[in-house]
Amino acid sequence: MEQLNPSDLKAILHSKRANLYYLEHARVMQKDGRVLYLTEAKNENQYWNIPIANTTVILLGTGTSITQAAMRMLASAGVLVGFTGGGGTPLFMGSEIEWMMPQSEYRPTEYMQGWMSFWFDEAKRLEVAKQFQFARIEFIRKVWAKDRDLQAEGFYLDDQDIIQALTGFEKKIPHQSKVGDLLLAEAQMTKQLYKIAATRCKLSFERNPEQGDLANDFLNHGNYLAYGLAATTLWVLGISHSFAVMHGKTRRGALVFDVADLIKDAVVLPWAFICAKEGMSEQEFRQQLLQKFTEYRCLDWMFDQVKNQSLSYKR
Repeated sequence: MEQLNPSDLKAILHSKRANLYYLEHARVMQKDGRVLYLTEAKNENQYWNIPIANTTVILLGTGTSITQAAMRMLASAGVLVGFTGGGGTPLFMGSEIEWMMPQSEYRPTEYMQGWMSFWFDEAKRLEVAKQFQFARIEFIRKVWAKDRDLQAEGFYLDDQDIIQALTGFEKKIPHQSKVGDLLLAEAQMTKQLYKIAATRCKLSFERNPEQGDLANDFLNHGNYLAYGLAATTLWVLGISHSFAVMHGKTRRGALVFDVADLIKDAVVLPWAFICAKEGMSEQEFRQQLLQKFTEYRCLDWMFDQVKNQSLSYKR
């Protein structure tokens, strides 16, 4: 079998890659120049190919293992590998997803240097945080305006409660003088969107990551998939996760949360409620969400926003 060069594996831009994998009870290995995962069926073992050149993230859940040779190939293709709890989310409160990042000396320096050109200036950092929030609202409008599936579930962009939630937050953004105030305003909008989604889906809901009901579980699960896309975006652009603009400056991965917020409310939030209403399984929810991530080019949106902001103050 013809062996692929590492340069061939990187031919598909990360923002254009289609696949995000979550695996449970599987062994990931390299065989004949390909990366495979092995599952144990009742009477036989089954091998499945992973198209690594078209994959952004692999999440390894419970009961998984990976070989050194497979990690070497995944690293050469620039695929992020994360170890998570069951269903793509941590099993215990306070535990964090652990990312294994491909190590490359040839990632771009332009975006990290641009990010650092403003990050140490508190006023500029706040301005970038505000621009992220404007982009967040823009993406909600972009997705909800044309998604017929969402409209079939009652999510219409011109409904009064949705207009009020989005425009109310949008008007507050320019007047916030501290990141803490911006976070509070953002939390109020998200709380309104939770209420809107729960009302549309006729669910009783209170946001509590450990509640254990389907809507909360799907929100947790979907958020971690969004974190995978955000971590991929930052790794490809060479920007350290440490330099957040909104979330806790003392938490090393906080910039991942900032970037994931660009798409969470637009895509993860409504579909967590809709799939909970339908009583879907975790696997069905995950498939639905990954389809929507691809349909609305969420990774593209993250790349564009992070690149634009990283270069906005660069001389």
